[in-house]
Amino acid sequence: MGILEGKRALITGIANEKSIAYGIAKAFHREGAELAFTYANEKLKSRVEEIAHEFGSHLTFECDVSKDEHIKAIGSALRSAWGSLDILVHSIAFAPREEFKGGVIDTTREGFKIAMDISVYSLIALTRELLPLMRSGGAILTLTYYGAEKVVPHYNVMGIAKAALESTVRYLAYDIAKYELRINAISAGPVKTLAAYSITGFHLLMEHTTKVNPFGRAITIEEVGDTAVFLCSELSRAITGEVLHVDNGYHIMGVFGREEEIKREVFGESS
Repeated sequence: MGILEGKRALITGIANEKSIAYGIAKAFHREGAELAFTYANEKLKSRVEEIAHEFGSHLTFECDVSKDEHIKAIGSALRSAWGSLDILVHSIAFAPREEFKGGVIDTTREGFKIAMDISVYSLIALTRELLPLMRSGGAILTLTYYGAEKVVPHYNVMGIAKAALESTVRYLAYDIAKYELRINAISAGPVKTLAAYSITGFHLLMEHTTKVNPFGRAITIEEVGDTAVFLCSELSRAITGEVLHVDNGYHIMGVFGREEEIKREVFGESS
């Protein structure tokens, strides 16, 4: 029996099989959770329906989180289908592509509003709407990135949005504790997702992160999924308001990387 047996989880933000949300759904399914999914628009509907069927689910709902009526409809749909909910996975972030060019100083007012609305406020709105459905002991999980803590060139307004998201996690953790609910975030290392390619120079970011982290390899969506299982299970029942890094230790490093890289690049020594 899996550690999420008998749990019901809503997964948002899946675009395809390379999405971090897909890795989370896969791990949840393995551990026995019953799943429901959202898709942002008609363009993604058939793709998300195929993924849902892969995990034995027929519950897929359109949810453009910039529209309050869509968020309310999700609450109604889940109330009709399940009557209750145990886990919400918020894997939603967006800023217009042009906001990843240049620097933060080039951010437009409209781009800033969109990034904050979709990437941050959506977590508050979904939490508020689904709160009456969530059972005691339930968990909410969102996805963030190291660009919330340090400057990542070209991540721009999304780094600011992720910093706001992490602060939101802490404030919501305080608000929902009275209902015996928890919320946490995973700060995942860079993954080759559809959204990642909006970032100028993403391939260089991947190369640098892989080179510098202690293990010298990229993370996988399966590793994020396994961590998500932990954070949404009874095993983490005393953890809330936390940002847990799943990045092979990249965030602990300074300017240089592993010892062999320092020797080779700084001192000209071979391994």
